[in-house]
Amino acid sequence: MERKRKVCLFNTVVSSSAKMSKSGGSGGATTKDNAVVSSVINPSTGMPYSQSYYEILEKRKTLPVWQQKDEFLKALKANQCIILVGETGSGKTTQIPQFVLESVNAETPDGKRMMIACMQPRRVAAMSVSRRVAEEMDVRIGEEVGYTIRFEDCSSASKTLLKYLTDGMLLREAMADPLLERYKVIILDEAHERTLATDVLFGLLKKVLRNRPDLKLVVMSATLEAEKFQGYFSGAHCMKVPGRLHTVEILYSEEPEKNYVEATI
Repeated sequence: MERKRKVCLFNTVVSSSAKMSKSGGSGGATTKDNAVVSSVINPSTGMPYSQSYYEILEKRKTLPVWQQKDEFLKALKANQCIILVGETGSGKTTQIPQFVLESVNAETPDGKRMMIACMQPRRVAAMSVSRRVAEEMDVRIGEEVGYTIRFEDCSSASKTLLKYLTDGMLLREAMADPLLERYKVIILDEAHERTLATDVLFGLLKKVLRNRPDLKLVVMSATLEAEKFQGYFSGAHCMKVPGRLHTVEILYSEEPEKNYVEATI
């Protein structure tokens, strides 16, 4: 009986790269070869994607927001400010920052690297979401993807491209750098919570947008009064992401519970 040989993805990439080198570098490789190699190489790390990356990618493609990826990218290219209304479970918190990172050139003409900021009103959300996004991008947390909360900075000044941070930390950065010149795109998530820091940021960012035409702003929420924010940000483009991945139901308890966590289980 003929034995089937296992083919490792990493070996395939290395073998393809070696063949390209033997044929005379990039000049000897065909466009098709380059496309195949680039599709399995993580541009953030320069290493082949792991198997878990492809497994997670299939799950990402089932999220409602993934179906409107092209529409969002077109809107981002054509507008300085976008108001995005997405229902809970649509995937906007984890996917939109990755869409932005894929499409925006975060490097200035003089070679300076800029970042994409995603503001979260809660510390726990900033940490947990950043870890999830790092896993989806197949990178290490604290390097290409990081987070900054009070008393803790898990990011790299030289490597981080996407940074999650609380509204208080973004406000503190704005006080030190009024034009927020470190960032190419700023994403305000869960804007409907309207914390004091978030409201102050709205005022500051409106002024920054006037002084920095190259800066883009994305305001996201599950229950946002889009018309009011469109008016506040001078006719910003509004986009809605319908549908939930899982149905959200409210169940009422007939009697008071001592421990609501155990009761839900």
